[in-house]
Amino acid sequence: MTFTESTLSFSCAGQALVGILAAPEQPSRRAVVIIVGGPQYRAGSHRQFVLLSRALAAAGLAVLRFDYRGMGDSDGDMRTFEQADADVGAALDALQQQLPSVQQVMLWGLCDGASAALLYCNKTQDPRVHGLCLLNPWVRSAASLARAHVKHYYRQRLLQKEFWRRLLSGKVALKAVGELFQNLRLSRGRPVPQDSGPFQQRMARAWAAFPGPILLLLSGDDYTAREFVEYAGMDAAWAGLLEQPNVQQHEISGADHTFSSAAWRAEVERMTLDWAVSL
Repeated sequence: MTFTESTLSFSCAGQALVGILAAPEQPSRRAVVIIVGGPQYRAGSHRQFVLLSRALAAAGLAVLRFDYRGMGDSDGDMRTFEQADADVGAALDALQQQLPSVQQVMLWGLCDGASAALLYCNKTQDPRVHGLCLLNPWVRSAASLARAHVKHYYRQRLLQKEFWRRLLSGKVALKAVGELFQNLRLSRGRPVPQDSGPFQQRMARAWAAFPGPILLLLSGDDYTAREFVEYAGMDAAWAGLLEQPNVQQHEISGADHTFSSAAWRAEVERMTLDWAVSL
């Protein structure tokens, strides 16, 4: 299907945001908003967001990718993913103003863009958001990073004869040994619930309450993805959420965090499109 790409300028709290809208000749009632993880702009690493939006638009789905305030070509001060609620809401408003036929929006986010999507849903319960496509969600804490390192790096190293040979011969630096014990100590930590709720807990609340379909895509060779799985498996707020019937989960074998190869990006495009069409 043919589509056009055009620059879209819209306002958020009195400041100008810039996005690119890929609109099919005959757009469906569903569309996608790509939430960019930071700090980067709307093209994405390896132009992933450009290529993804074009693939989806060619299949009939309008796609808006945009810069937060303070990022790329948008005005304002730089902000974190925890401060992007107003920006996401403004993007949804602008999309519907440009394409009034759009009634349902799927939020697509990588890393803290995925986290921002969940935080937006937690804060707004926006009924326009019909689906969530989340890639390698960011739940970073000192304890979660340490657990991922201990399980997926140090455990493997401790099983290698070469590691022990080098350690006993003094060829493994004392600093590396110290880092191992520090990570073991940190890995025993547990997320501490707070009344206001740390962002990981707010993400869990959004996930649990979200009524629509969720597609979770994980890179097979990425610490952020592993941290997320570890965190969801240990924290009470996340108990059972990845096994909910509205959740589809896929791992892309060997893929790094940003899906840097053409084959990995194509796999993300295919899975996203198959999921979106199935809705």
